[in-house]
Amino acid sequence: MALKVKYIAITAALFIALTFCFEQPAYAYVDPGSSLLIFQSVSAAVTGTLFYFRRRIKSLFTRSSAATTDETGKSS
Repeated sequence: MALKVKYIAITAALFIALTFCFEQPAYAYVDPGSSLLIFQSVSAAVTGTLFYFRRRIKSLFTRSSAATTDETGKSS
């Protein structure tokens, strides 16, 4: 397993190195609104993740309701 991870890491490093070797000038204009689009995308992903896992996150900060109920299911 460790050998497989090592080969993946070496392959990724070579791919990144080759990407920088064959770099060409872009002659492009980056719109100032592009950074806002990236910010909106990242914030939407974070918000969506928090919304999806909201019950698990809430359970981290609240106590279990099993401690406040007895065998009949009524609150004590």
